[in-house]
Amino acid sequence: MTPSTAFRGIIPPMITPLNSDFSLDIGHTESLIEHLIDGGVHGIFILGTTGEFAGLSSAVKRDLIQITCQQVKSRIPILVGVTDCSFTESVDLAAIAHRSGAEAVVAAPPFYMNIGQEELINYYQKLADFVELPLFLYDMPSHVKVSIEVETAVKLSKHPNIIGIKDSSGKIENFQALCEAFKQQPEFKIFVGPEEILAETLKIGGDGGVTGGANLFPKLYVALYEAFQKKEFDAVKKFQETILFLSQNLYQHGTYQSNYLKGLKAAMSFEGLCEDNFAPPLFPYSLSEKSILSSKLLQVKERVRQSFS
Repeated sequence: MTPSTAFRGIIPPMITPLNSDFSLDIGHTESLIEHLIDGGVHGIFILGTTGEFAGLSSAVKRDLIQITCQQVKSRIPILVGVTDCSFTESVDLAAIAHRSGAEAVVAAPPFYMNIGQEELINYYQKLADFVELPLFLYDMPSHVKVSIEVETAVKLSKHPNIIGIKDSSGKIENFQALCEAFKQQPEFKIFVGPEEILAETLKIGGDGGVTGGANLFPKLYVALYEAFQKKEFDAVKKFQETILFLSQNLYQHGTYQSNYLKGLKAAMSFEGLCEDNFAPPLFPYSLSEKSILSSKLLQVKERVRQSFS
């Protein structure tokens, strides 16, 4: 089993490059992985929310796991999302991840049935029993209707195969409560999802960020993390302000509920990192929306450049 100490730093939730027929775009997948590794990231998380896992076919998920593991060649840890409404589907996906050479799996609560904390505990304990890779909890209440309460995470951490949590609640007080609860369990890793609070969560005691913008500018997010490790807090502040500028310009473009992913993937397509294809029900921006976003991306790129000067 991979020790939990292997998981730290910036682990981008990789977008899933798609062809127009919704099949996996293998060429861009391979080049994107190299872009991330060249940017210094500390791991890659596939089949998360940013990876559009809920809209992908089983074949695309399988292909993405296998190709990612083949391309990475154990250079950095790979975390594979196995979230599904079906317990069996999650277990089967985790088995593919294990056979392919991934280091861990990540699961949000199943997102259709109405469940409470007692059922969550039972679900995760059973999942951890069945999967062969270490398991991260994934708290994503905005998408799955139920939160993983701090007390629930503490109970689940007693399972030897549950090694950490990704907190995408967006609530700094929730992250703080997690860090306080696990103060005596440093081997249990706590990662933040929303990059807008990355620096703040590192100061609280977080282990890193699963940050979507690192798909586009991996060196920016890695620089923030490394500056924090060196206690260069002025640099941390500068990089965090740049990340906020990126968020305001790329993730809040338009009036869609899916603006974050639309903006990120469109910006990446401008940079040649993927095609601007989405799994339904998502769809790309219009030409006029892309034109405006392209101008915003130029401003973001200049801000990123200045943050390193």
